[in-house]
Amino acid sequence: MLMTSSVYPNFKTHFSELFAQAAHAVAPPDTAIRIELTRTKQANHGDYSCNLAMQLAKSLHKNPRDVANLLIEALPPSPHLDKVEIAGAGFINLFLKNSAKQQYLQYVLQSKEAYGHSQFGQGKKVQVEFVSANPTGPLHVGHGRGAAFGASLANVLAAAGFNVLREFYVNDAGRQMDILTLSTWLRYLELNDIHIPFPQNAYQGEYVKTMAQLIYEAHAQRYRHHPDLLLDDLPESTRETAINTDEQLDKLIANAKKILGEDYAYIHNFVLTEQLGDCRNDLMEFGVEFDVWFSEQSLFNNGLVARAIELLQSKHYLYQQDGATWFRSTDFGDEKDRVVQRENGQFTYFASDIAYHLNKFERGFDQVINIWGADHHGYIPRVKGALQALGLDPAKLEIALVQFAVLYRDGKKAPMSTRSGEFVTLRELRNEVGKDAARFFYVMRKSDQHLDFDLDLAKSQSNENPVYYVQYAHARVCSVLAQWDGNFDELVQLPHANAEELSSPAELALLQKLIDYPDTVEMAAKEFSPHIVAFYLRELAGEFHSYYNSTRFLVPEIPVQHARLALIASIRQVLNNGLKLLGVSAPDKM
Repeated sequence: MLMTSSVYPNFKTHFSELFAQAAHAVAPPDTAIRIELTRTKQANHGDYSCNLAMQLAKSLHKNPRDVANLLIEALPPSPHLDKVEIAGAGFINLFLKNSAKQQYLQYVLQSKEAYGHSQFGQGKKVQVEFVSANPTGPLHVGHGRGAAFGASLANVLAAAGFNVLREFYVNDAGRQMDILTLSTWLRYLELNDIHIPFPQNAYQGEYVKTMAQLIYEAHAQRYRHHPDLLLDDLPESTRETAINTDEQLDKLIANAKKILGEDYAYIHNFVLTEQLGDCRNDLMEFGVEFDVWFSEQSLFNNGLVARAIELLQSKHYLYQQDGATWFRSTDFGDEKDRVVQRENGQFTYFASDIAYHLNKFERGFDQVINIWGADHHGYIPRVKGALQALGLDPAKLEIALVQFAVLYRDGKKAPMSTRSGEFVTLRELRNEVGKDAARFFYVMRKSDQHLDFDLDLAKSQSNENPVYYVQYAHARVCSVLAQWDGNFDELVQLPHANAEELSSPAELALLQKLIDYPDTVEMAAKEFSPHIVAFYLRELAGEFHSYYNSTRFLVPEIPVQHARLALIASIRQVLNNGLKLLGVSAPDKM
């Protein structure tokens, strides 16, 4: 019986079970056994290879090739196995019967969108938190890579049987939102003919002026105040020269809060709503949606930050120094201890992060995955240390780091920012190369590797453009099936005799490639690496294009015609399923 966690057979699982039985038959009872089956790179080496003989050689005091012979002799029979060979130092290579591969056409066509899905994750609750950009301006191309990676990873995990929740952590509390609020109000005052030198360390973008204009159109002079009140207690020089220190900027913010009173909250909420709305729309247009938008401010409003700090205090992981409260993060491998509450009584960002992660675990997730920019690498020890100090398992927190993407145009590094210092926005990138190209290019490399984004290549309609290459394969299949114009149900219920017509090396290789897809999704989930799916799709498209260029499909011999059409229809289904995981469309025409 071929064991599987899905509706279709899994040969790796099947042969792993057979090798486990063989190992127990030849090895001492207390021997540690780890079965590893890998796909071979060359067809003449079989379909799967196992290194078990080399693992057991030392404990059995035998040559690996001799152990391989013992394992083969003890291997239970399988209806799917054609032959077994020993190669190299003791690798055991397995060759599938052609019939085992040919049967997969029906599995793919009958499973449809579910093909590639499994129960590997066993329904475990996983939270994937990604993007989580400060809502203080438009998303830039750096956020885009995190968005594409996070959304694709969440899709892959869901396909692999995990119960996935996608979450965006909204940094709506703290200094950066105050700076944006102040920046917008100062631009609003300019519209009311009140001018003070605009702070150099405030937000400079045109979107700030746009928000100020909206407030002015809605409320005219309601929030107009004399500049002397705003500049109170600031150096006289600030009336002529722009503020350029953090201390002066913080004083300006404090004065704004005092002058505006309750109106400050209105402007704060207005700019937050505007920027968060823009962020939501931008991400939706990028094909990225979230189940939860979690407010940082809610951690303070609900007393969660104070409770987290009290818990750490009760466990003696906090101490007082220079009027501030410090967490002993050096006890957990951090390079220095960290402040959680400043001398003025305000909690730090780290304090709210501790509370946020405590909240995640209290929501009952089996695993929490944070997707951070690579520049946050040093933040990992202190967060994991805080979890450990709270009595939680830090191993349940996984951090996936995302490197920045570098844009290239005409073979040269493209400017990443404008004269005003604004980064190239995600919306600008998407408008230039399209959503599909942006999503695919962002996940073509491991997330922690630098990514060179070739804008010209992403826009080209050529085989060198990987997303075009994969989508063109899907469109080509659609074109052939449209020309056929037959009954698709005939392909889904393809008789076994017809499938036997698929016996050429190219066809058998394509069949094996289809068999590999569920394992590919599982591996991508296991390694948090959606780029594995992108690699697979490029390889499948490449093998299909070669087959397409050398093969006629609408031949007079109906059994051959139907078999070939079923094969390419299966390829179309897998291309569609894989592209969907990456957030990329599968067009019928190109």
